[in-house]
Amino acid sequence: MRVIVVGATGNVGTSVLAALEADPEVTSIMGVARRLPGFTGGKTSFRAADISTDDLVEIFTGADVVIHLAWLFQPMRNPILTWRNNVIGGIRVFNAVAEAGVPALVYASSVGAYSPGGLVDESWPTHGWPGAPYGREKAYLERVLDVFERDHSGIRVVRMRPGFIFKREAATQQRRLFMGPLAPRPGRIPVVPDIPGLKLQILHTDDAAQAFRLAATRPVRGAFNIASEPVLDMPMVAELVDARLVPVPAGLARLAVSAAWRLRLIPTMPGMLDIALHIPVMDTSRAREELGWTPTHDSQEAILAFLKGLREGAGMDTGPLKPEEGLPGRVREVSSTGVGSRP
Repeated sequence: MRVIVVGATGNVGTSVLAALEADPEVTSIMGVARRLPGFTGGKTSFRAADISTDDLVEIFTGADVVIHLAWLFQPMRNPILTWRNNVIGGIRVFNAVAEAGVPALVYASSVGAYSPGGLVDESWPTHGWPGAPYGREKAYLERVLDVFERDHSGIRVVRMRPGFIFKREAATQQRRLFMGPLAPRPGRIPVVPDIPGLKLQILHTDDAAQAFRLAATRPVRGAFNIASEPVLDMPMVAELVDARLVPVPAGLARLAVSAAWRLRLIPTMPGMLDIALHIPVMDTSRAREELGWTPTHDSQEAILAFLKGLREGAGMDTGPLKPEEGLPGRVREVSSTGVGSRP
């Protein structure tokens, strides 16, 4: 089996490559990314390509499966740019799969594609949350795939809808993406804000990678919710890190995020907090029963791995994950990203 992984050098992509490398059914892997990494694998070769501009049909020809993971979270201050990469680029990936005659497509959607709700399965509406580019873009691509599946019924399409994905090696990247260059490297966390309604479904990246591997190698179709137990609320997080829980009204939390965003202290817009407050809790039973997926880490282990990576400034030798900490790295980060203004 020949597998193409688009977006192979980020948080999920690096773990998906490792999972595929260990699968005897997979004989060849092509990792596609804008910037080539500083490593290779036994079965893995890499190809530099930009999904928004480059010829993807030639890259995909001869593949048995394409796994599409590529996503540009930043710059949130320039939604036209993220739309061009995520939506137009995603459509180009889908169309190239069809034109190249690839039999299967596995796409990384998200819990962020769901409409607000309670406990939901994969049939719940995926209209997203309109207040942030991330929710709009994930929801739009769900509609694109509806049409794609209608027009290309012979292609096996799988939509993976994971919760929040963490591992130690991605902590520096996630700090850059969501906390920004002004965030301190954490020691002990003294307080955790108790924001009403904030619940997080989390999983370790390595477990997410196994779910993508199974979706690529097994004859399954449709959507799969992916998350580990337990669902974390803020009191559970505070207990996990031995911190004091401080009640913070949701409105006050949003006001604080909005002020920091407007002052360019953080790269994350307040709409991302709105998404976190409105997303439903996913029922993951279909992934366990039909995909045969069982996570090996619980959600608490995934959070602790992320925090360990933050303390250590962890990373990997890829463009997205490369660690560059210390004052010189932080200064370059401010100048290069504009705190959310540029990729």
